[in-house]
Amino acid sequence: MPALVRLYIRHVLIGFALSGVFTGLLFWLNVANLWHLVRATQGGTIALVMLLVFNGLVFAGVQFAIAVMRMAEDRGPGGGGRKTPSVAHAQPATLAIRVGVEPRRG
Repeated sequence: MPALVRLYIRHVLIGFALSGVFTGLLFWLNVANLWHLVRATQGGTIALVMLLVFNGLVFAGVQFAIAVMRMAEDRGPGGGGRKTPSVAHAQPATLAIRVGVEPRRG
């Protein structure tokens, strides 16, 4: 299996595990009375599954994005903003103004 595919699978599983911990904490701390809503309503299990899946997708995507961004090679010391600015040779603009002329109305 290619290394990038292994990297993807590993970090997606890590993201889903983090999502499970996060969702478990949401229910354990009863944030916004979620645990009561899941237990007391008829579609509570569907809501629980949807919360797990959609949080898992978000956490997995963020986890993989962080992993990919950390793969970047170091290009040496950064020197952002220290270049000398290019000098633009600006010419003054001339503008003709006619006083007392009313604008046309269409």
